Amino acid sequence: MAYSYKGAIAFGLVYIPITLSLSVKENDIGFNLLEKKTKSRVKYKKTCVDCNDKEVKNSDIVKGFQYEKDHYVIFDDEDFEKLKTNKDKNITIEEFVKIEEIDPIYFDKTYYVNPIGASKAYNVLLKAMESTKKAGIAKCVFGTRETLLLLRAKEGKMLVNSLFFANEIQAPPKVEKIKINTKELDLAKSLINQMSAPFKIDKYKDEYYLKLQKAIKRKIEGSQIVETKNVNEPEKIIDLMEALQKSIKTSSYKGRAS
Repeated sequence: MAYSYKGAIAFGLVYIPITLSLSVKENDIGFNLLEKKTKSRVKYKKTCVDCNDKEVKNSDIVKGFQYEKDHYVIFDDEDFEKLKTNKDKNITIEEFVKIEEIDPIYFDKTYYVNPIGASKAYNVLLKAMESTKKAGIAKCVFGTRETLLLLRAKEGKMLVNSLFFANEIQAPPKVEKIKINTKELDLAKSLINQMSAPFKIDKYKDEYYLKLQKAIKRKIEGSQIVETKNVNEPEKIIDLMEALQKSIKTSSYKGRAS
């Protein structure tokens, strides 16, 4: 498995050499962009604005910060590396927290931790986090960006989640608060209980992805795509009380409440 990071976890004075690899692969079907008439591939080129739109190779591109109009300071990879301390390069645990204290809104990507040495230290840290039910908060500079991280134990494995910083989370939109009708609230709670079931991720399938695969096959075979029929399209009801009552009567989840 290709890794996204190679370095070490710093736990007090203990260093655990590791690699991180992404835990998720996206189900994505790639489509090429084509010119409508000729069906020829459309390509994107990097061009230079002040040199008659001449195409520029990646090897000739540098990063610049514009501090005044048309005035830049240039940074190369060596400049960025000079800014990093050993602490920045390693995943340095700063404190331990209860994972339930972290709102899911802060979670970004998940990585698998693979120790490449110091397996005893790795297993001691893993077991200690499992026993205390605590997760480690750490920071590390990935590329040119400092990243907030969460180290956690799950089913005998160590995972790392990248987290958003507080200032990256936007304020929620203002929603009008209104007086709640007790009967409507009771019906809503009944519907929730009726639709409740143990969470099993395997029962949720990417149905559109499967339909897209079938559609591609039909196109290759020269067949047309058949329009999907709306099965069991819900009836549009304006009155909330009526909508809740009918939902409870027609819910396919009826009888699953635990």
